[in-house]
Amino acid sequence: MIGGSDIQADAIAARRKMGYLPENAPVYPDMTVSRYLDFCAAIRGFDGTARRQRVGETLERCFLTGVRHQAVSTLSKGYKQRVCFAQSILHDPEYLILDEPTDGLDPNQKHEVRQMIRDMSATKVIIFSTHILDEVDTVCSRAIIIAGGKVVADDTPDGLRRRSAFHGSLVLTLVGDTDDSAATRIGQLPGVASVSTVQREGDGCTLRIFPEDPTVSIAEQIIPAVGQDGFRILSVFVEQGRLDDVFRDITSVN
Repeated sequence: MIGGSDIQADAIAARRKMGYLPENAPVYPDMTVSRYLDFCAAIRGFDGTARRQRVGETLERCFLTGVRHQAVSTLSKGYKQRVCFAQSILHDPEYLILDEPTDGLDPNQKHEVRQMIRDMSATKVIIFSTHILDEVDTVCSRAIIIAGGKVVADDTPDGLRRRSAFHGSLVLTLVGDTDDSAATRIGQLPGVASVSTVQREGDGCTLRIFPEDPTVSIAEQIIPAVGQDGFRILSVFVEQGRLDDVFRDITSVN
C-alpha cells in the first residue's frame, strides 16, 4: 500500500505518489535539460501552462536554470545527478525514494541537495539508500541498517551512536605525564570504569576515560583533579559514538 493505493490493484495511482532517483542518473543524453524535464512532465500528465510552470519551478529549485539549454551529455556527473533528482520531484510526490542522492556531487552541491531533502521532509516521506554515514548523520531522522537481506538495526542516528563502545567516553590530552601517573590517578576517581592510553608522545599523552554510566558526564570531576596534580590539559572532548564503528559491529555480527 502506497498512500492508500494498492501497488498491485491500482499501480498507476500508487506510482503517481512516488518519485524515484536511481543511483546512476539515467537520463537521455541528447536532450537539453529543459526538454528532458518537459518530457518527464508530459509523462506525468502535465500540459500547457501547468507543464511550463512546473518545469520552470523545478529548474530553479534544483539550481539548473543556468544549464537549462545545455544537452545533458555535456554536463558534469554532478549536474547529471541533479537533473535526475529534478525529474524525481517534478510532480511533487508524497514519497521520494533516492538511491545515493549525492553521488558525484561536490561539497557545495551536496549541501544544496541535503538542504532540499531536509526542507521537503517536512511534507514528504523520503527514503534513501546510502553507504555514506555522514549523510545519515546530517539528514536522517531514522536509520535502518540491512545486512544479508535482513534488518539488523532500526533506530535514530543518535540511538545508533549510543550503541558505540566509545559512547560517553572522555578523551583527554595532557602534558606532564611521563609515567602513567595521570591514568592511575584518574582510574581511582569515583564514576570511572577504566582508563586506556590512546597515544603517548614525549611527556604528553592522550587518554580515553570510560565512565561507569555513559549517560553521566564525568568531565566536571576529572578536569579539576588532573589540574590539581600538575598536569596541563591540551584538549578534552566527550565521545558521542561513531556510526561507522556501530555499522561494522552490527554487520560483522550478522
